[in-house]
Amino acid sequence: MDYINAFWVGGLICALVQILMEKTKMLPGRIMVLLVCSGAVLGALQVYEPFLEFAGAGASVPLLGFGNTLWKGVKEAVGSDGFIGIFMGGFTASAVGIAAALVFGYLASLIFQPKMKK
Repeated sequence: MDYINAFWVGGLICALVQILMEKTKMLPGRIMVLLVCSGAVLGALQVYEPFLEFAGAGASVPLLGFGNTLWKGVKEAVGSDGFIGIFMGGFTASAVGIAAALVFGYLASLIFQPKMKK
């Protein structure tokens, strides 16, 4: 059942974002920022954790999950380091994921030899 919940919740998030892209004049970058900020706000309101327990990877993989990860990192860093934790918490919480995306993106560019659009 966990796989089914992850599949339909992740699909629903993606479908809602697609509808938002098609029906509004919002640019994709702004929609991505909206999703990350929404994940952080839902984490701050303590709504995201029960949602994450229910949906699993369907909730943690999209950009909402990245926003929640940033929020959790900031919350932990503020608790241990004080005010400076606001600035460093998100970086420490998400550094591994960002580094992996950069490394695997670079490796894919070496394998597939991307070309510039004309």
